[in-house]
Amino acid sequence: MTKITFIGAGSTVFAKNILGDCMFVPALAGFEFALYDIDEQRLKDSENMLNNLKENYKINVTVKSYLNRKEALKGAKYVINAIQVGGYKPSTVIDFDIPKKYGLRQTIGDTVGIGGIFRSLRTIPVMLDFAKDMEEVCPDALFLNYTNPMATLTGAMLRYTDIQAVGLCHSVQVCTKDLFKALEMDHEGIEEKIAGINHMAWLLEVKRDGKDLYPEIKRRAREKQKIKHNDMVRFELMDKFGYYITESSEHNAEYHPYFIKNNYPGLIDQFNIPLDEYPRRCEEQISQWETMREELVHNRNLTHTRSHEYGSRIIEAMETNTPFKFAGNVLNTGGLISNLPQKACVEVPCIVDRSGIIPGYIGELPEQLAALNRTNINTQLLTIEAAVTKKREHIYQAAMLDPHTSAELSMDDIVLLCDDLIEAHGDWLPQFSGKVYQSI
Repeated sequence: MTKITFIGAGSTVFAKNILGDCMFVPALAGFEFALYDIDEQRLKDSENMLNNLKENYKINVTVKSYLNRKEALKGAKYVINAIQVGGYKPSTVIDFDIPKKYGLRQTIGDTVGIGGIFRSLRTIPVMLDFAKDMEEVCPDALFLNYTNPMATLTGAMLRYTDIQAVGLCHSVQVCTKDLFKALEMDHEGIEEKIAGINHMAWLLEVKRDGKDLYPEIKRRAREKQKIKHNDMVRFELMDKFGYYITESSEHNAEYHPYFIKNNYPGLIDQFNIPLDEYPRRCEEQISQWETMREELVHNRNLTHTRSHEYGSRIIEAMETNTPFKFAGNVLNTGGLISNLPQKACVEVPCIVDRSGIIPGYIGELPEQLAALNRTNINTQLLTIEAAVTKKREHIYQAAMLDPHTSAELSMDDIVLLCDDLIEAHGDWLPQFSGKVYQSI
């Protein structure tokens, strides 16, 4: 029996999206959906939810939960990863509350920035442990990573393990659709080209019947900026740097040094930036979970519509040998994007079929876009270095190179902030050796 293993299956909503999608793929009939999570109750919830879907649609798959990770992985052909190490409490709360004491504010904190750095440091060691298990019990499996920070986690897997891996996000497939909706433009029949790094990929080309649509997009965007709306940061970046970016304005507000600044507090209102947005979302989801749980877990008439997530379509392409094009996070091997570092994890168009995943060659990005990407890549590469070497000084350096953090704090305060975060995380972080810098 061919097996798809889902690690972090206690994320019931996401398990429904990905494995629910897989139930609608005829080529996956007879597969086992192997569920693993460290939270036994949430694991059981997801098992019940998927069995409800299975029974409602009369799907020929086996749904099985495992409390032993290696057993869940044994013999898997595909492994889907959707974990969050440390959870909302304590780790995400720590990631937001301690920087706030230093005057460093965040919106999402899951990609770069001080929150992204520490989420990476918690998660990379766990991912490398997954890889060790996979190398033993399913060495040929394809690892589909959905966990953030996407670039650091996928990059670490690809550089430091022998596992086939690709990172998958949601932002590319909705980028132009959401943009055109916001600008009241027709999205049908457009041609697009998108590449860069995760959460900071660029809409390089957008056409219809060969006609460049950017002039009209920019004209409408400038008009829309005259009133407050929820995408003001991205429109401002497009105005100043020439291209639209894939991920949301609340994310991009903290990827750059221009928007969240203590010396210019008016920018928060000017660009409608939702500080502490991720903790707010987490609290809302927690408060709504019991209602959602009844709808998902105990609903024998549960329905599902195949989502826009790439996972099931990649697996379908590999099983049927019918090619599928998607945006994947892969190593920049051979210079897929020639003016970004080869060690970087880049997000580029890929083709997948039975032979595997073939990333597309992009060439040079416009130099200003590559420059913005490199500011985030610098922190990503140093974060991976810190996680792999366990050297504390690389944590400091990753934070000092982060655009938002370095624009707000002195080097001494960055060191103190990192030390406070390391201490607060306690057992959620590995032990880091090396020099603890002292200010003069």
